[in-house]
Amino acid sequence: MNALLPRPRSSPAPGAVHVPGWLDLDRQRELVAACREWARGPVPMRHTRLPRGGVMSVQSVCVGWHWRPYSYSRTALDVNGARVADFPSWLAELGRAAVADAYRDPAASAAYAPDTALVNFYGADAVMGMHQDRDERSDAPVVSLSIGDTCVFRFGNTRTRTKPYTDVELESGDLFVFGGASRHAYHGVPRVRPRTGDPATGLAAGRLNLTLRTTGLPG
Repeated sequence: MNALLPRPRSSPAPGAVHVPGWLDLDRQRELVAACREWARGPVPMRHTRLPRGGVMSVQSVCVGWHWRPYSYSRTALDVNGARVADFPSWLAELGRAAVADAYRDPAASAAYAPDTALVNFYGADAVMGMHQDRDERSDAPVVSLSIGDTCVFRFGNTRTRTKPYTDVELESGDLFVFGGASRHAYHGVPRVRPRTGDPATGLAAGRLNLTLRTTGLPG
């Protein structure tokens, strides 16, 4: 992408907003360092096994609550039985700032209280099939932050995994928020563009994606 040409904000669907370059380089480096710490444990980053036996090509680690298809728990019974790392207050603050900027409404973030983050690492061949984020008991927006290699992010509709959908290029530092009418839209990552990231982020290769969510669960 030509850095001389600014990428405009876009809204591929009601309640869905793409804000290019939202994270500056320093914040990207901070997030990469935090993700490295979380990847070491107490529950390590791993390839999630699906109920029918398949294994996801992305590697994942969770903060606050442990996600496995299709539920949340405080301990990772499907990995090592350990309690996941606590969800830090600074990450919640970042999520509130993201919601405020995406919707251009500071009041929109006042009630936003994310309590979990799912961190996915995409290697050059990793993909994510079309799916809905429906395991939460809250309809609060999902905040997605991208660092590293560019990906094609496919954002669809709430009824089917197929068309209509919009393909959005998510580059390092980009923010994508979806809530409201698009909170349960199908979405996925059909491809990553290797060697498009900036090593200055601290990530030499691959793509990190942090999604902040509100589980709506007690405790």
